[in-house]
Amino acid sequence: MAHFEARTSTAPGRIVVTLSGECDLATREELTTVLSAAVRGAPVVVVDVGGLRFLDSTGLHSLVTAHQIARAAGRRLYAVNASGPVAAVLDITGVGTLLRPPADDPRLAG
Repeated sequence: MAHFEARTSTAPGRIVVTLSGECDLATREELTTVLSAAVRGAPVVVVDVGGLRFLDSTGLHSLVTAHQIARAAGRRLYAVNASGPVAAVLDITGVGTLLRPPADDPRLAG
């Protein structure tokens, strides 16, 4: 099984979820649980994907679902620090644009 880790930390008014390793079907439940808790716990969730080496459609689905839940509750979820194959997947699917933080908030920059 490939390595995957999701760590959370708090900052004023937000929760940062730092992902590393490979995010695929085997890690879907863990990712969904972590993101759901984060969305319930803060008005802004920043998902740092810089440590991911792989992201498949199940990981994308978890990110989009968490984003939709956050929006419905008047909250926000952003993804930052994407690079390499993960950035390519986010860009090709449009999820990178959907989860891009606002440019005018340097606290959310990746």
